Amino acid sequence: MSLSLRDQLLKAGAVSKKQHQQARTQKKKDRKAGKEDDSAANKAAAQKAREEQAARDRELNRQREEERTRKAIQAQIRQLASDHQVAKEEGETAYRFNDRGTIKKWYISDKQLDRIANGQLAVIGLDDQYYLVPYRIAEKIAERDEAAILVLNTRKEVDEDDPYADYQIPDDLMW
Repeated sequence: MSLSLRDQLLKAGAVSKKQHQQARTQKKKDRKAGKEDDSAANKAAAQKAREEQAARDRELNRQREEERTRKAIQAQIRQLASDHQVAKEEGETAYRFNDRGTIKKWYISDKQLDRIANGQLAVIGLDDQYYLVPYRIAEKIAERDEAAILVLNTRKEVDEDDPYADYQIPDDLMW
């Protein structure tokens, strides 16, 4: 087996045993110093990784909390709508309303149609279900989520001095 270069130089007498020992200890010191530099870099990288992980965890917790809040609000809206819904009276009058880009058609009574047009009733849409609710309940739902309100006509205040008060234009012309 061949000897290392140091051992060969030592055997040939080109290097003394003391020089060999000094070179060996110097090499160990250099390696140890290099490891310390690496360990400092490793510590910095580990600290940075921990900070990034903590930031990701905070963001994930924030998203979960938002989701939990959104679900709680949806549950409140669903509860309000189901507890206070007005039974839809089947009728021959077709009432059409817009549900997020889709036109929906209900057949309701003329009385309910007038109440919707006057702003006494509102149409609420939740999870592909529709509810007729009174105006005050619709306002409470709108405070929680404006998107749940599909139809909420404003109540009209009658102006006493209006010369055209006798000539009302109907909101729902039937042709």
